[in-house]
Amino acid sequence: MSRTVPSAPATAPAPESSRRGFAECLRHAFRRVDAWFARPLSAQQVVLRLAIYLVLAANWPLWLQLARIGGAAGLYWRSAAALAVLIVCGMVAIFAFFAWTRGMKALWWLVVLVAALAQYYMLTYSVVMDPGMAANVLQTDAHEVADLLSLRLLLAVLAVVALPSWWLLRVRIPAMRPLRQIWRNLVLLVLALGVAAGTVAAMSRDLAPLMRNHPQLRYLMNPLASLYSTTWSVAHPLFARSGTLVPMTQGAALGDSYASAAKPLLFVLVVGETARADHFGINGYGRDTTPELAKRGVMSWREVRSCGTSTLASLPCMFSPLGKSAFESRDNEYENLLDVVQAAGLAVLWLDNQSGCKDVCDRVPHAAAADGLSEQARKSLCEGGECRDEAMLHDLDARLAAMPAAQRERGVLLVLHQMGSHGPAYYKRSSGAAKRFMPECRTEVLANCPQDELLNAYDNSIAATDIFLGKTIDWLRGQESKYDTGMLYLSDHGESLGEYGLFLHGMPYAVAPDGQKHVPMVAWLDGDLLRRDHLSAACLRAGADAHLTHDNLYHTMLGLLDVRSPSYRRALDAFDNCRGASVASGQKLLKTQGSSSDFR
Repeated sequence: MSRTVPSAPATAPAPESSRRGFAECLRHAFRRVDAWFARPLSAQQVVLRLAIYLVLAANWPLWLQLARIGGAAGLYWRSAAALAVLIVCGMVAIFAFFAWTRGMKALWWLVVLVAALAQYYMLTYSVVMDPGMAANVLQTDAHEVADLLSLRLLLAVLAVVALPSWWLLRVRIPAMRPLRQIWRNLVLLVLALGVAAGTVAAMSRDLAPLMRNHPQLRYLMNPLASLYSTTWSVAHPLFARSGTLVPMTQGAALGDSYASAAKPLLFVLVVGETARADHFGINGYGRDTTPELAKRGVMSWREVRSCGTSTLASLPCMFSPLGKSAFESRDNEYENLLDVVQAAGLAVLWLDNQSGCKDVCDRVPHAAAADGLSEQARKSLCEGGECRDEAMLHDLDARLAAMPAAQRERGVLLVLHQMGSHGPAYYKRSSGAAKRFMPECRTEVLANCPQDELLNAYDNSIAATDIFLGKTIDWLRGQESKYDTGMLYLSDHGESLGEYGLFLHGMPYAVAPDGQKHVPMVAWLDGDLLRRDHLSAACLRAGADAHLTHDNLYHTMLGLLDVRSPSYRRALDAFDNCRGASVASGQKLLKTQGSSSDFR
């Protein structure tokens, strides 16, 4: 009788063997992809594939914005397909000038890097890459760049850049005769333009209303928008303006008050940064962000609009005599408020705690907040290389004494340019007693923060500005025995704090939300200055809801300083209706000024 021998049980593969097999599979896959990447391609084929890759990998802000706009699914896909073709054609048309066999890989890689960075910032902060934003990027300093760096940024950029970097390192581009290269590039250019023209003609019924109703879409086409905007911001000023500086100082002179005043004038103009009027407690905000200003009895105007939505756009405009419309359409550069005040005979000093004065202070004495600080003061006021705004008040008596005596004896204008509430690292803009709203957002990726923590961090920065302005007023009070003193504070622009999915600032003015344009304006004037200027404090307070703009600053400052100039326009002096004859009655309110459609 035969007996069945049981078979041996199957043994599981050893874990080490499985790991070796998996590693071998990965190496095999890597070698196959590497070999495929190393295949020879013409320069024209390379740029075409790069353009297609960028449409797929670096245009998510555009596709997401299209989805938010809504509409029928068929219309979405038609519009998305048409825009994808136009982006590819645009990139190919640009690359056609650089589709050469030698020396172009670094340039192609740089375009991919720009596209990756632009996509990250558009997704993270809901910005668009228009010329204004490109100009802001070009003028960003090292401290501002440091605030934007993060691990998330690195990972987001690597996700877009890693694959094409590997491919560009490995791809072989055979040499080609120059004439043949020129011919092939010309054909590529003509084909790209032809396909683009055909797409526009075929899809104009869908594309025309879409682009007309949503103009921001054109600045989401990546990297076309970044390349166009950067080129425009660099080249346009060179060709649009003659470079001639138009003088505005003829006829500048000090008014009658200087002959009869017992003391010289000392006035501080504080240029705020990224402050929103609706986050100031003295303007009715639900949180008490401005207790120091309230204690000092300041006057605050609640309906003021900025000239632009970025420092670069607003700062030169607010000091200009031209007004927003004329400033933006000017063919030449013009002397500004500081030039006129200095020419009239007053001492002028600009102190900066920001990334520069955007050419406003070029012709007057100026210094950075950190200049002249002792080592001990730097340690306490400039942690991490970035100074708090209080650094501008440190040893201010010494700065005042160092001004030319002849001018100082007539009067002084000090301009303090704040770091203020500059984002996205709002938590860095406050310290100590200013951090009254906790917990606060402590990351630069604002979309990752709960809304209440984001507001806490921003409101703490406003509280820090409140403390700084309170200390500025206290310093001025300490000078009252020697000077007639006053202060005016006005922010350059506002900020988006997550409303409509937007963060930071810099949106095109026509489509920017009011939060980026609605700015605070606050004044403190001592009794001697009010009498010297024949101003009624009651009348000024009664005009708290007057509609004002940055257009008013130039003329209001000339009126406050009693500087005569042919460029002065009384209708734009925000305080003129509370001066002279109006003081007697105390009833006449400020007019609504500067409320043209340019500021809406």
